[in-house]
Amino acid sequence: MIVQYKDPKDSRITVKKSFLKEYLIVLGIVLICCAGTILLYIEFIRREMSPWVIAMDISSYVFLVCLLISLSIHYIMNTGYLKPLAEVGQAARKVAGGDFTVRIRPKRKDGLKDEFEVLIDDFNKMVEELATIETLKGDFIANISHEIKTPLAIIQSYTTLLRKEEISKEDKENYIQTVLEATNKLSDLVSNVLRLTKLENQEIIQIESFSLAEQLRLCILSLDEKFEEKNIDLEIDIDEVVINSDDSLLEIVWNNLLTNAIKYTEPGGRVKVQLKQDNETAVVTIADTGCGIDDSTFKRIFDRFYQGDTSHLVEGNGLGLSLVKRVVDLVGGQISVRSEKGNGSTFTVRLKN
Repeated sequence: MIVQYKDPKDSRITVKKSFLKEYLIVLGIVLICCAGTILLYIEFIRREMSPWVIAMDISSYVFLVCLLISLSIHYIMNTGYLKPLAEVGQAARKVAGGDFTVRIRPKRKDGLKDEFEVLIDDFNKMVEELATIETLKGDFIANISHEIKTPLAIIQSYTTLLRKEEISKEDKENYIQTVLEATNKLSDLVSNVLRLTKLENQEIIQIESFSLAEQLRLCILSLDEKFEEKNIDLEIDIDEVVINSDDSLLEIVWNNLLTNAIKYTEPGGRVKVQLKQDNETAVVTIADTGCGIDDSTFKRIFDRFYQGDTSHLVEGNGLGLSLVKRVVDLVGGQISVRSEKGNGSTFTVRLKN
């Protein structure tokens, strides 16, 4: 069986590349050639010229006609194809050299788009995306350097203090606890970076049937102590739902979303966990009454190391939601966020059964 795939029509193309210009040029050449042929024929008859003279004249005329045709083809190819393609090639070489400010201007003056104008738009969009990726890479290196440097500086400072003999037992215990917290944060950071790197390169998942309701209950139970520490009212509305997916990966999602809900909810607040069946889709909703997300943060909540609420920086490293987004994409699910500054946040994850 032979399967043929047809590329969908690009809706951005509003006009086909016109051949009127090329047609008029060719028409002009043909008319000149025809007129010249008639004039030569009349002249040959009138003068009763010898065959050798006629051959020389015809050869000169054919040479002139070929020259005109060659120049016309060169002009058409150069203005319509070669010159624009050379400009794209030159811009591509600049991008390859690391210049992401390159942009190609549209060639049409009427605002319409043919295939080549769409190619220019796609090229400019590609350069913009590459510039964004380059910026994110720089931010990632800067952020991870900062995240590693901070706990290392704490460990170094407090280890130096521990070498002093005159410190009290109480201070010594405090210093040791601070060092342990810094090492734990550093360990978590390295683990999350390695886990995120692994997930970004992972395409195959282990699919098996398991109870999503039971998994959510176990995740909530493992965080029970943290809920009690902040006196958070936990509301649970979980239906019995069984899905086919990777349970170890989804556990990362629930742990991170629940941990964030606890972290950003003030003491005495409320967190609601809901699991419902919607046709063939399992819908998990985790809502809190915390500080919410402002507009500037909302656009970057899934970026690595980004934390909008700086008052909670000590509690995380900004990789949790990046892990969540990657896992949800990997298992073929969808995640959405609804939030308002000061009125809490609601994360909704939809998974196919």
